Amino acid sequence: QLHLVESGGGLVQPGGSLRLSCAASGFRLTYYAIGWFRQAPGKEREGVATITSSDGSTYYANSVKGRFTISRDSAKKTVYLQMNSLKPEDTAVYYCAAGGIATMKMSEYDYWGQGTQVTVSS
Repeated sequence: QLHLVESGGGLVQPGGSLRLSCAASGFRLTYYAIGWFRQAPGKEREGVATITSSDGSTYYANSVKGRFTISRDSAKKTVYLQMNSLKPEDTAVYYCAAGGIATMKMSEYDYWGQGTQVTVSS
C-alpha cells in the first residue's frame, strides 16, 4: 500500500529556513512524480514545487522560486523541500503527493500525505 508521511514542519522566524521531508513506502519513488502543496487558513491548496519521476526535473511556483528547493533521495525513498528566506505568507500546512506527471494541478495526484504545519512568525 502506497503511503506518504511528511515531517520537518515547525515554527520559524521570518528569514529562517526549514527542510521538510516526505517519506514514501509501498512504492518506488522513481515511478512517480512528487509534488509539494500548501494550504493556508481560509485559502485553497496550491502547488509549491514538483519533481519528475524520470530525470528529476524540478518546477516551482513563482512565489517560492529562488527560495525553495525540491530534491529526491531515491535510496532513502524521501523527497525534500528545502525552504529558505521564509516569509509569514509561507505559513500553511504543507502536503506532499505522488502522481503520474509533475504538475501543479492537484487533480493529477493520486496519493497524499497527512500534512505538516509550517508557521513563520516572529
